[in-house]
Amino acid sequence: MTDISAVSRGTGRNPVAPGAGRTVASAVPKSLVARLARGVTAGGDARPVTTLAPLTGEPLAELPQSTPEDVAGAYRVARQAQQAWAALPVRRRAEVLLRFHDLLLKRQDEVLDLIQAETGKARLHAFEEVLATAMAARHYGRAAAGYLKDRRRGGAVPVLTHTVEGRRPKGVIGHISPWNYPLELSVSDALPAFVAGNAVVNKPDTQTALTALWARELLIEAGLPAELWQVVIGDGPVIGPAVVEHADYVSFTGSTRTGRDVAQRAAARLVGASLELGGKNALLVLADADLDKAAEGAVRACFSSAGQLCISIERLFVHRSVADAFLAKFAERTAALRLGGGLAYGADMGSLVSGRQLETVTRHVEEAVKAGATVVAGGQARPEIGPLFFEPTILDGVTPEMAVCTEETFGPVVSIYRFDTEEEAVGLANATPYGLNSSVWTRDLRRGRAVAARLHTGTVNVNEAYAAAYGSVASPMGGMGDSGLGRRHGAEGILRFTEAQTIASQRVMPLAPAFGLDDAKFAALFTKSLRALKALGFK
Repeated sequence: MTDISAVSRGTGRNPVAPGAGRTVASAVPKSLVARLARGVTAGGDARPVTTLAPLTGEPLAELPQSTPEDVAGAYRVARQAQQAWAALPVRRRAEVLLRFHDLLLKRQDEVLDLIQAETGKARLHAFEEVLATAMAARHYGRAAAGYLKDRRRGGAVPVLTHTVEGRRPKGVIGHISPWNYPLELSVSDALPAFVAGNAVVNKPDTQTALTALWARELLIEAGLPAELWQVVIGDGPVIGPAVVEHADYVSFTGSTRTGRDVAQRAAARLVGASLELGGKNALLVLADADLDKAAEGAVRACFSSAGQLCISIERLFVHRSVADAFLAKFAERTAALRLGGGLAYGADMGSLVSGRQLETVTRHVEEAVKAGATVVAGGQARPEIGPLFFEPTILDGVTPEMAVCTEETFGPVVSIYRFDTEEEAVGLANATPYGLNSSVWTRDLRRGRAVAARLHTGTVNVNEAYAAAYGSVASPMGGMGDSGLGRRHGAEGILRFTEAQTIASQRVMPLAPAFGLDDAKFAALFTKSLRALKALGFK
């Protein structure tokens, strides 16, 4: 067994992955930025904004900013284009998604460079976005027609009433997507909206707008009418309200605080909204878990995309009988992770995306240590690699009054807690207003599924970090409690972008007195009919 104190205790330094040779400037030339920027709906009245490359801190792109008037104009264009698009058969619209799937896989290196340049994440974690986006395109490209087809429903009166439930597009979707997964979260929510017959006005985070604009170009190449996907860029408080104000439905991914504001604005207009918000996700290591597999899985769960993933694990609960052995294995693997910012595969973890994220991570760690927590691995910034690098960090001895215990860190920091019974573990995991994702590790799958069913989260992974549930694109994904409303993926992920319409045709006689029946006889006849229908098992 590895002695934890020999691994790190915060004094070791994660190794650095070899450099890749290519620079961000060469991978994202000014000519590419200028081409992509032409896809922004902006009139030029607002001052351009310059984004920075997290890996180097150097300027990356100068982008036009949209005004609220530009947002209104984007909705006018999109609304006009939506009518012709909605008139096409579903299978014609689905063909665009399937062509996009193939183009994305063929040209993935282009967008991998962009994702790394804009977010600072390792290339393998950028590839997760390509993987998730392609899976969503394939799923809705194949399954949309089934989800959207007219369905015969039981009528008011058998034989006499013919009832069909249809699905109609909402119109124009206001789609606000975040910086942490700029390809997956800008595109994978837009794809079901498009195939359902809608147009989209998308406000990606300015920091990662190039990735969204690249994806828009690729979808247009796959056959999507250009006017159907409008992209606006600007500060959330400036143009965010306008995106919600004109939308027929709102799709939002971001913080819980902003999500509440979006929900209130949408509700005031009687417009629906789906919100995927924050999380303080838990991983449970039960007494019978395979500790090597659990430790390896915990590394992925906690440090993918430098912990800047809504479904990342920030709280790790381990049965007391195996806690020391597990922690030694987990700490050893964490301390061995290679940090790097090369635009190639090889680094295990990249950087944070912004100075704001670095400040939060640093504050949470320093405040916890000052209050008595112990750094088991990591715990320090690595500015010699890049301005926003912070080592993957494990904290022990964290108590409830520490911010890192209850607040979302959204960085490469996890706290370890011990439990004695499964009842205690479930209670601790559920002791949060959030409810997005969780993970359970055990050799007994039946036991793992039973524990999973008691966790108050929208997705639960048994013997996996997060990818199994998220990658099951035919099944819904979303949060409970402060982690949001609604679901992406599966039937719910596309039907949210539609209005249900019931068309009922009545034959032979109306649902009213007829054929000489007076009111009393009509009431008596239908009373007998209702009793008979129940006796015959009709629903």
